[in-house]
Amino acid sequence: MKILITGGAGFIGSHLCDYLASKNNNIVVLDNLSLGKEKNIAHLFNLDNFEFIQGDILDNRLLEDLFNKNNFDIVFHMAANSDIAQSSYNPDIDKDNTFMTTYDLLGMMRKHKVEKIVFASTSAIYGDTADVLHENYGPLKPVSHYGASKLSSESFISSFVENYGLQAWIVRFPNVVGERATHGVIFDFINKLRKDNSKLEVLGDGEQFKPYLYVKDLVEAIMFVRNNSNDRLNIFNIGVNSRTKVREIAQMVIREMNLNADIVYTGGDRGWVGDVPEFNYDLTKINNFGWKASYTSNEAVRKSIQYILTLD
Repeated sequence: MKILITGGAGFIGSHLCDYLASKNNNIVVLDNLSLGKEKNIAHLFNLDNFEFIQGDILDNRLLEDLFNKNNFDIVFHMAANSDIAQSSYNPDIDKDNTFMTTYDLLGMMRKHKVEKIVFASTSAIYGDTADVLHENYGPLKPVSHYGASKLSSESFISSFVENYGLQAWIVRFPNVVGERATHGVIFDFINKLRKDNSKLEVLGDGEQFKPYLYVKDLVEAIMFVRNNSNDRLNIFNIGVNSRTKVREIAQMVIREMNLNADIVYTGGDRGWVGDVPEFNYDLTKINNFGWKASYTSNEAVRKSIQYILTLD
């Protein structure tokens, strides 16, 4: 297939590139490198079936030219702001980089009759609730601008499916960890301890309780859903049937770094405005389809810690 991957130089997008390139698809990556890194996909540059374009989805002229030159079969839309805390200070970050990128991309797909899209959504659309979250849970009340922008994107994808005959796969990610991650709790803890190995400050009370999914498991799940679900609008929670507390991550990081650091909690039940301290997916739908994660939440966290510690 001829595939467009937006955000393909990012943490998750680059792993998706690896997978799709290995299946001999023709891939075009569009990434403005605001969060992604060219080195994540540099090993693919010598492939005849791979092209990287540095640019922004919101550059209408560039996007128009890209669709004019390529007859895409499907779009994997991975590009978005991924720094939830930062957009709390500036909501335009998510309005532009999470919602408008989706809206403009859908408009270009409609114009050029590209009828298939896989969309990277998030658990953040569900908001702050301790309920078990299934795909039909509602009402949805996101508490972060990121979650609101992803939910708005989902809504427009749904309306484009109904109005213009698109087919869509919406996959709602949990916390994702693994190689090439550039931010997140594990990354933050390691950086803090590299600056001061005597203590580790943890935002909140450490009781935040979430599933952490290994990035390669996530990519396999995305492709499993894409290849095995064929409704016009396909919506799946993707996750792992276990969770890890933040205090457990802190303890694992200290242990893997062979330190004896004290853990200092800032207090409160969450780390920042817009943070959701706990969520728990109902994975019945994707499990019944035949997919389950290879690694538990704790195993995924440990693999990510060990990888990050190999970096300079």
